[in-house]
Amino acid sequence: MQITLDIPDILASRVQDQWDNLPEKVLEMLVAEAYKSELITHAEVGRILNLPHRLQVDAFLKQAGVYINYEIEDFEQDLETLEQLEKLELG
Repeated sequence: MQITLDIPDILASRVQDQWDNLPEKVLEMLVAEAYKSELITHAEVGRILNLPHRLQVDAFLKQAGVYINYEIEDFEQDLETLEQLEKLELG
């Protein structure tokens, strides 16, 4: 989807001076807000912004000031995975 956005001249000149690629910056802000609002997943953030590694997505979200959605269920699943890996190493 392509969106045309009218930006007042006073704002456009200031943000263009700060941000070299305004369309990219707007997309990043939209993605960060969509993730924060739980409209898209962590993996979708990576796909949309072409960030192939989870740590790159984490870094982007941190820089954008967005907390990573990590629930107790996620922690429990990670703990179970670690326990299974530990059994493989010891077995």
